[in-house]
Amino acid sequence: MTNPESEIENLKSSRRVALVIQYLGTHFHGWQRQKGQRTVQEEIEKVLACIENRPVTLYGAGRTDAGVHAAAQVAHFETTGSIPPEKWATVLNTQLPKDILVLASAQVDSRWHARFSALWRRYRYTIYTDSQPNLFVRPFAWHYYYAPLDSTKMQAALDPMIGKHDLTAFHRSNSGRAHSWVEVQAAKCVCEGAFIHIEIQANGFLYGMVRLLVGLLVQVGKGETSPEEFTKLWVNQRRDEVKYAAPANGLCLLRVGYPEFPFPPEVWFDNQPKFTFSQPTSQF
Repeated sequence: MTNPESEIENLKSSRRVALVIQYLGTHFHGWQRQKGQRTVQEEIEKVLACIENRPVTLYGAGRTDAGVHAAAQVAHFETTGSIPPEKWATVLNTQLPKDILVLASAQVDSRWHARFSALWRRYRYTIYTDSQPNLFVRPFAWHYYYAPLDSTKMQAALDPMIGKHDLTAFHRSNSGRAHSWVEVQAAKCVCEGAFIHIEIQANGFLYGMVRLLVGLLVQVGKGETSPEEFTKLWVNQRRDEVKYAAPANGLCLLRVGYPEFPFPPEVWFDNQPKFTFSQPTSQF
């Protein structure tokens, strides 16, 4: 039997620790704990439970889908142990699998919450357009070489999305969310050599939103759908006409924004490297 007095003392002595986490989503069935599946949340919780000698719940800023990566996911948990908050990153990294890395850890106020205190999340989707396949690019980008993509048209399609909108057209089924309203704060599409980078920042994201959006955006880029048609589709909530989702491996949770954050920008701001290829030369 548990001792009620001991539980009260533990609550009094507990500290809330925030983590900035990177993970390669390739071999995970997403962030959220799911029975019978390998998930990021469960892998970290298992290590925390072993260290704390009790069950520990890890609360994340957002739920990434199966195969999606994270450059700076944010999470928090409660600890009653003696490990200093800033040392948790080092301690966890000695026991976590190689496809998870804790970049930093710090104590936060007991009212601070990784999910509910967040003002925005930012995702980046990477498309690789060269006809030549590349093994090193494959895990982190959608290799789309079937037709040229016009990034200028893709940006024109994104521009009207800034603001608060009902984005039912980009909302997959089986979501527990009661509505589809999203405040899009930034949306850009940039072509850099053989790569197209699409970044979306919003106060929150719908289940499957970015992958469905990118799937339709590619139709704009190759000229099958105009930017105006793209806008009409989501304004009129035509979910039935959004048929293709971009592959998960091209998507990365880039960063999460908070009004108060105990970590310096170099820890969390832009930690997903961008690919670049140099021009061939006859000289070494």
